[in-house]
Amino acid sequence: MDNSHLLSIGKIVGVHGLKGVLKVFSYAESTARFTPGLSLHLKNFHGKEFTLKIVWAKPHSKTILLSLEGISDRDQAEELVGSDLFIEKAALEVLEEGTYYWADLMGLSVYNLAGDHLGEVSAIVQTGSNDVYVVKRRDGTTETEVLIPALASVVRDVDLDRRTMRVDLPEGL
Repeated sequence: MDNSHLLSIGKIVGVHGLKGVLKVFSYAESTARFTPGLSLHLKNFHGKEFTLKIVWAKPHSKTILLSLEGISDRDQAEELVGSDLFIEKAALEVLEEGTYYWADLMGLSVYNLAGDHLGEVSAIVQTGSNDVYVVKRRDGTTETEVLIPALASVVRDVDLDRRTMRVDLPEGL
């Protein structure tokens, strides 16, 4: 199956109770991505892929409790532990200009204004005031890492079609 139209939103990390409720570690910012009736694509550690609809979801400690159609007991739920969860990218709302989903930014090639290649976005870290892009570059056996604040004054251009980002680095970076 071609998964380029899918976005990873979480992983099943355990079960809760006896009625097939799953514990999910979510990569999404809120439980809004787990809307009842939405189809989730699951891929287990054996590579088996299947689709199930969400019955309900609610926050629980640092996880989300999730009920899926057809999963009604603990044994069925335990078979899904370790599965990755995906949604259709088409199910996501269109973002306003200059705003991007993290998944779209991962792997972008980053260049400074002089055109020097700084590396690729390898991670994004949430901080209190703004996100920070972790940009890694490997030269032979040496790996360097630059932390770039996700601010309009620093990130000058993002071109998702070309998979590039241009930045104006602050003094000292």
